Amino acid sequence: MVLAQINLTIELREIILKNRPKELYMVSSKGTVPVLVTANDTVIDESLDIMLWALKEDSKQNKLLNNLDKAMKIIEINDTIFKKWLDKYKYHDRYKENSKEFYRHKCTEILNNYDKNLDKTKYIISDELNIVDIAIFPFIRQFANVDISWFSNTYKNLSNWLDIMCKSTLFNSVMKKYNIWEAGNQLIVNFND
Repeated sequence: MVLAQINLTIELREIILKNRPKELYMVSSKGTVPVLVTANDTVIDESLDIMLWALKEDSKQNKLLNNLDKAMKIIEINDTIFKKWLDKYKYHDRYKENSKEFYRHKCTEILNNYDKNLDKTKYIISDELNIVDIAIFPFIRQFANVDISWFSNTYKNLSNWLDIMCKSTLFNSVMKKYNIWEAGNQLIVNFND
């Protein structure tokens, strides 16, 4: 979503994770997505690092970096603790040592803080969209989709925030379906066109 915020033209390569092309491993041995290769052949293969790089490339988007220390602390908790419990909640049938409700409760320990923040602000840490909103949004969306009714009834503020994010022009601009990349194909995208 951050790449869609900045004035940058990219070559997009949509892949199927179950059939990762060898070219992905040639760029990043991790074989994970996303991966960004810059014009000077620098490889960035962590989502947060890609977001930070993109925002440094377009100084007009600096507002997304407001309260960066606070945002980074929240993102770190989300990417480590919350994501661990989210994966177990989503795939609770694979993690039989505890119940689905146990894993959901572990997630709520963090979600409660987000919901409380949203008592005071439109977005997670302010009334303006911030990098933290973009960074944690996919994970909150995944959590909500496990049991959307429970989520909506439990988290009024967070549910409203999720609705704002899902209906945003920004989100919808990046959710287009793209053809699966094959060697030799090229898809040039400028989200601002």
